[in-house]
Amino acid sequence: MDDTASAAAQLTLRQISDAITGHGWRLVLGVARTAVRTRSLAQAAAVAERIAASGLGDDGSLTAEIRADRVILTIRSPTGRRLTRGELALVVPVTEVVHELGLATDPGVSGSAARSVQVLEIAIDAMNIAAIRPFWMAVMGYAGEPGDAGPEGGLADPDGQGPTIWFQQMDQPRPQRNRIHFDVSVPHDEAARRIEAALAAGGKLLDNAEAPAFWVLADAEGNEACVTTWQARD
Repeated sequence: MDDTASAAAQLTLRQISDAITGHGWRLVLGVARTAVRTRSLAQAAAVAERIAASGLGDDGSLTAEIRADRVILTIRSPTGRRLTRGELALVVPVTEVVHELGLATDPGVSGSAARSVQVLEIAIDAMNIAAIRPFWMAVMGYAGEPGDAGPEGGLADPDGQGPTIWFQQMDQPRPQRNRIHFDVSVPHDEAARRIEAALAAGGKLLDNAEAPAFWVLADAEGNEACVTTWQARD
């Protein structure tokens, strides 16, 4: 295989995860994500400024969300597709910039923070996706999700603040069941701890047949949420 073909070959999700995990990043719902814990908003802003000044990810593949006590870094494909070697090549130099500041990339797994990095999606059951999608686009002020075009594609917040929305095709209505649920995508090594916490808080496990891709949980009144990982999805 020549260099061009090799560069274009799609990586498996395991390859992507293996390439970033040792650097303090995690693969979550198709993006590489980590957090840099800081002592103040000013320090968080300084971290983001240093990374921006490096010129890394100027094509839109790297974003930084500044909080009072952290910076959340995300590397994604600008096209909305699977991460490539080009995007993954950002992980090491970005991590090195963080280390130069005397800080660390910390995905927050195994109790190292209040919670791990994650990505939230809202799933809406629908008999006719094309009929309801325009409503949700309008009421949320959303646009079509990159890489998921068409009348039944997912929706995303153009400002990147709110969770994405996807539509689950139903063959028949489901009475006595919530038709909107949350998909909480967590690092693969965080899932067990998150599920245990949910069960200890009064939840119940409804279905683990698709684990480790996802587990279906419910609260005491039957309202559902799924804990999901990248695993078992290739």
